[in-house]
Amino acid sequence: MTKKKIDITKLDLSEMKEKTAENPGSLPYPHHTGSAIIRPEDQGKINGRAIAAMQSQTDMQMSQIYRQMQLLADQAKAIQARVEYSERIYNAQTSFEPLINHHYYLYQKDNGNDFLSMIAPEEWGRKKSFAHFLAEVKLLADHTWEIVKENNQDNG
Repeated sequence: MTKKKIDITKLDLSEMKEKTAENPGSLPYPHHTGSAIIRPEDQGKINGRAIAAMQSQTDMQMSQIYRQMQLLADQAKAIQARVEYSERIYNAQTSFEPLINHHYYLYQKDNGNDFLSMIAPEEWGRKKSFAHFLAEVKLLADHTWEIVKENNQDNG
């Protein structure tokens, strides 16, 4: 076996430079037979999966925001109801000064007028001066009234 000698003087370095890459690892295609196989990706599939993931994530976040908004709306309704009931209590006849965090009882007389009392329905005895027991209420620090127990039945 005889080896063929390469004549260095006949090598064209500029031509060889055109046929090789300075950074072969950054080429978008395999540059020799031992390179990893690079297959073109289906951009539609990639975008479709990305959009589906994005929609799933944003739907989850929007659902969470909706639940938070619903909670805030429910809290606003509860405050509004408390204010309306508080106005009814402040318009009721009261013969004492209510104290914060104490329980009182709202009644309605036969003539339709409301009155606030310190006496619970079961404490009246035989002679009661009300037609209907409406609710047990508690004065809160913000001077609104919390309904502790509402009577939905006729108690007279």
